[in-house]
Amino acid sequence: MKRRSFITLLGGAAAAWPLAARAQQPARAVIGFVSAGLPDAPLIAGFRKGLNEAGYVESQNVTVEYHWLAGQFDRLPVLMADLAHRRVAVIATPAGILASQAAKAATTTIPIVFSVGEDPVKLGLVDSLARPGGNATGINIFTVEVTAKRLGLLHDLVPKSVRIAVLVNPANAPIAETTLRDIPEAARALGLQIHIVNASTSREIEAAFAALVREQADALFVAGDAFFNSRRVQLATLAAHYRIPAAYSLREAVEAGGLMSYGADRADMYRQVGVYTGQILKGAKPAELPVLQSSKFEFVINAQTARLLGIEVPNALQLLADEVIE
Repeated sequence: MKRRSFITLLGGAAAAWPLAARAQQPARAVIGFVSAGLPDAPLIAGFRKGLNEAGYVESQNVTVEYHWLAGQFDRLPVLMADLAHRRVAVIATPAGILASQAAKAATTTIPIVFSVGEDPVKLGLVDSLARPGGNATGINIFTVEVTAKRLGLLHDLVPKSVRIAVLVNPANAPIAETTLRDIPEAARALGLQIHIVNASTSREIEAAFAALVREQADALFVAGDAFFNSRRVQLATLAAHYRIPAAYSLREAVEAGGLMSYGADRADMYRQVGVYTGQILKGAKPAELPVLQSSKFEFVINAQTARLLGIEVPNALQLLADEVIE
């Protein structure tokens, strides 16, 4: 073989080495992330932080497919079937009972990391909290358990309010049903009257406010629904327009102008979902990862909104609050 030909062949082989090496590198694991609401930067940041703590960086050593339902729960069966068919590495369903149940129905093998507001054992997601036993684990954020507490704080903040409108999303049946089951008893204990208003779309939210004004509601209690959480700016804007004191389940609604909130720290909850997702990617089995129970709850008051509504926040509540936004 001539020297020039040998150099040419050697050069061609050397050029091919990086291509061959790249071809042999394993494809990045894919996480199917499914949320009932709209894209939410603080929550995405929380999830990514959790992944980072477990050693994963999005677009570097893991790929995250984000699916935002915007309250369209009827999309869940097809979406979960597609994720199961493509055998993604993990399905993450933060803040979604229906999404978690749909994932569980779609696959018994792909790991699922959920966040739900009710007992995951009763929901059929796990065998027990300590040893989930199947392909799912996650965190319980006690949405239902804090309903009475939030209603009580709203009553303390606006003690003259008697007629309370309760906004629920009938499309999110688990949250709507538990809210309607639990809040009447809490209301009776406080001597309050309850009026239910329904909304499943942005337009229906506007109609719901018109209805509660006609019913002369003194205050509004917004159910801890993922779609409502994603529409917090609209809700806070309408509440300010109609001058209705409103209580929400998340602090971001108060930051958007809502009066008060009481509920789990959602950013931390998304972080914990991210941590568990990363641990599973490393080889941990969901059957052996105990279900976490949220321990971070926040009571937040918007003092400026209170002043605009003519509400004087008692010193005792200001001291009780985790944060008073001026």
